Amino acid sequence: MEIIKVTVDWLDNYGAVSDQIPGCVATAGSFEAIKEAYASALEFHKEGLDVNEVPACMQAEYKLDFELTTRALLHLLDGTLTRAAISRATGINEKQLYHYMSGVRTARSDKRDKIVAAIHEIGQRLISVV
Repeated sequence: MEIIKVTVDWLDNYGAVSDQIPGCVATAGSFEAIKEAYASALEFHKEGLDVNEVPACMQAEYKLDFELTTRALLHLLDGTLTRAAISRATGINEKQLYHYMSGVRTARSDKRDKIVAAIHEIGQRLISVV
């Protein structure tokens, strides 16, 4: 099974694009909706291609792997998980997290990894509550 990596970002909506599928994009107002919208756009895109233009990753069974940018990730969790909690878990100050979320700054991949690890750690602590 082929894996198609889809990058999801946030500006005024979620937007999805894959480097593996040039020309196929989608936008939606929620993370769940963007996954559905991109899958639908991908099928529509495939139908419009000649047989010899279909990318190799779409010629057999494939799975979409959605990866959120730091901005999209922080936007997704805004209102569910506070920047203060993420700040405490990562050591990244709240103002910097806001800059990542608003697009004023772009987080380096190591900062994104740190944020994701902290979110997982917070989630594990929540799951352990009985």
